[in-house]
Amino acid sequence: MKKEGIVKLISAEGFEFVIDKKAAMVSQTIRNMLTSPGSFAETELGEVTFPEISTTILEKICKYFYWSMQYASGKETEFHIEPELTLELMMAANYLHT
Repeated sequence: MKKEGIVKLISAEGFEFVIDKKAAMVSQTIRNMLTSPGSFAETELGEVTFPEISTTILEKICKYFYWSMQYASGKETEFHIEPELTLELMMAANYLHT
C-alpha cells in the first residue's frame, strides 16, 4: 500500500531506503518513474528498484537528495564524496539525471 509523501528506493542488494518524496524528486528519472501516467508499479506502489545501484551508492544518493534540497533553499554546506565512490556515483548520477 502506497503512503503519500514517502518513496521507497531499493538497492541491487535489496536494501530499502524510505525517503521523503520531495527529496526523491530531485532526480528527473525518479520523478518520471513516480509520475508517469498508467499503471506502472513505481507509480502505484511508490517504490523504485535499482538493480544496478549498490546499497552504498544508493545511500549516498539519498543523502545527496536531502543536501540538494537544503542547498536550493539557501543553506550552503559541503557535500563530501569519498574518492573511492566517485566513479560509481558519477554513473548513477548520470542515470538518475541529478
